[in-house]
Amino acid sequence: SDVMSEELARQLEEENQPYEYPDTTSDLMLAQMLQMQFDREFDDQLRREEKKFNGDSKVSISFENYRKVHPYEDSDSSEDEVDWQDTRHDPYRAEKPQTNPRRGFTGKGKNITTKHDEVMCGRKNTARMDNFAPEVHVGDGLGMDLKLSNQVFNSLKQHCYSEQRRSAKLHEKKEHSTAEQAVDPRTRLLMYKLVNAGVLENINGCISTGKESVVFHADGGSLEEQPVPDEVVLKVFKTTLNEFKNRDRYIKDDYRFRERFSKLNPRKVIRLWAEKEMHNLARMKKAEIPCPDVVLLRKHILVMSFIGKDHVPAPKLKDAELSAEDMKNAYYQVLHLMQQMFQECNLVHADLSEYNMLWHHRKVWLIDVSQSVEPTHPHGLEFLFRDCRNVATFFQKRGVSEAMSVYELFNAVSQLNIPVGAEDEAEFMAEVLNQKYFYCFQMKVDVHKKKKKKEKFGLGNIGDPPHNHGGGEELRNGFKNESLD
Repeated sequence: SDVMSEELARQLEEENQPYEYPDTTSDLMLAQMLQMQFDREFDDQLRREEKKFNGDSKVSISFENYRKVHPYEDSDSSEDEVDWQDTRHDPYRAEKPQTNPRRGFTGKGKNITTKHDEVMCGRKNTARMDNFAPEVHVGDGLGMDLKLSNQVFNSLKQHCYSEQRRSAKLHEKKEHSTAEQAVDPRTRLLMYKLVNAGVLENINGCISTGKESVVFHADGGSLEEQPVPDEVVLKVFKTTLNEFKNRDRYIKDDYRFRERFSKLNPRKVIRLWAEKEMHNLARMKKAEIPCPDVVLLRKHILVMSFIGKDHVPAPKLKDAELSAEDMKNAYYQVLHLMQQMFQECNLVHADLSEYNMLWHHRKVWLIDVSQSVEPTHPHGLEFLFRDCRNVATFFQKRGVSEAMSVYELFNAVSQLNIPVGAEDEAEFMAEVLNQKYFYCFQMKVDVHKKKKKKEKFGLGNIGDPPHNHGGGEELRNGFKNESLD
């Protein structure tokens, strides 16, 4: 019992001794320790990849050559491991095909064999397959006397390089793209910065997706310059142009962004797209048109007020269940909003439909104005005619008897008073294009008068329709072939 007591006391004394940490005052020692830990973690991941790659196959492939720390160097390796588990000394590992020596030839005289020998060159190509990356499946060709010709080996090597570049390209595209309900790391970092800065309390989730953007709901925080609503939305413009490739049609001819437009850099185009929507919303808000309030713009993320209540967005006009009286009221509201946008804001929505109008508090709200252009845009009146067609078709299908035809609606909004006649769309659009030049000249005269405040030109009343001006036909023909800003 005395002996056991002494041994127990010695054991307790050893256990209670403080742990001696290694000396970390030296930067070199600390770096070596961190590198060793990183190498061990890399080897653990490599072992898992090797196990997953081989599975239950009878023929296995080892990634031993790609390990950082080998078993005899790894102090944490299990004692149960036997020596032959190091595949460099594995007796079951197939030997590489024997190749010619470094001097380039073997033998003497008639028995000389050079490095250009077909058999030697084939074996050498087979041995060089071991240098391919682990993800390249070369099979068990190293375990047999396989002879690859130069043509086959070069084709195989080129295929491996192509696959590696393709994999890197796909990975880069995935890391730098915003599509569907996912965001890339750069966009995610911008969203985190908004939360850390206190502009947002938290980001709740995605509420809508479209061909150009992804919309997230968030709880508002605070800003020094202006108050932030309790509920806001983050409109994240997609950084991939696959679904909406004709963006340049709406922005390159807009005089506000013409000098800054660059088709060579998609990210800059997308930032301009977000900035364009911000400016259009500011114009509409100034005219008191129901639309979201702009809170903040960060690159391609636009923070706006939320149209809805308690995390439930307002329904689109297409999905809203309205009575006949409310539908009639909504039609007159849309007509008034289109006239306001065209006459007061000097804008054409360019994508107006029942999908971009919300019904909230018995009012119609307009959203998604990133593609909106001015009437003087080369395609401005064409976009307006398309909007009128969408609005007229929707309300006529919903049974609004007061709904005007597309031609009457176009004249009511634009005030061009183009005669409908036989209501042939081709003839009507031809007349629209004919009137566009005179309309652009009219707008230039109006802007010139406001800026320079000079005397009125002898063109009659600027507010009258074009066909009431004296000499309108001569002006139209004279400015038809001129390039108007």
